[in-house]
Amino acid sequence: MQDQFDSRRIADRLEHVTLHDQFSAGDIAFIEASDMFFLATADADGWPDVSYKGGLPGFVRVTANNELAFPSYDGNGMFMSMGNLLVNPKVGLLFVNFQKPNRMRVQGTASVNDDDPLMSSFPGAQLIVRVKAERIFPNCPRYIHKMALVERSVYAPRPDYEPPVPEWKCMPEFSDALPREGPAAFTPEDRDAK
Repeated sequence: MQDQFDSRRIADRLEHVTLHDQFSAGDIAFIEASDMFFLATADADGWPDVSYKGGLPGFVRVTANNELAFPSYDGNGMFMSMGNLLVNPKVGLLFVNFQKPNRMRVQGTASVNDDDPLMSSFPGAQLIVRVKAERIFPNCPRYIHKMALVERSVYAPRPDYEPPVPEWKCMPEFSDALPREGPAAFTPEDRDAK
C-alpha cells in the first residue's frame, strides 16, 4: 500500500526519526499524566480485543527506561485482556490526550502478576501488568477530536476511598453469580436475606 500511495519514503523516514525503544522524558510525562489508554490484546487463536483502561493520572507508571506498569482493577470478571496476556503476551497500548490532542503508541511484551511489589502502591489493584516496550512512537494528532473532561469516574480507585458498587452488579440476574469476596461480593446469606 505504501507503494500504491507513494508513501514509502515518508513511512521509512517517520520510522527512522520517531520510532524508539526507550522512554524519553517527554514520553514519561505524557504517559504518567494520562488517565486512560486503550489496550490491544489477542487470544490464543489470534482474535483481537481492545479494552479501555482508566484511572487517575499516575495509574500508569514508567518503571524502567523500557518498561511501564499499570494495575488491573475489578471489572466484569471475564478477565478478557488479562486472560489474553497469559496466552499471548504481545500488546499494543494507545495513549490519547483529547484535551490537547496528542497520542502515543507502545508495543511490547506483557507479564501479569498478583504479587508484584507495586501491588500495595496501587489501591484497588487485583493484578499488576508490566509491559517491556519494544516499539514506542508518537502519532499525528490531526484526527483527534478535542474534548473536555467533564468529570473523572467515581469508580477510579484511589487511596483511602471505597468506590461504589456498579449498578449492574446489583441486578438480580447477576447478583448471585458475583464472587464471594471483593467488590460487590454476594454470599448465600445475602440471597437468603432477600
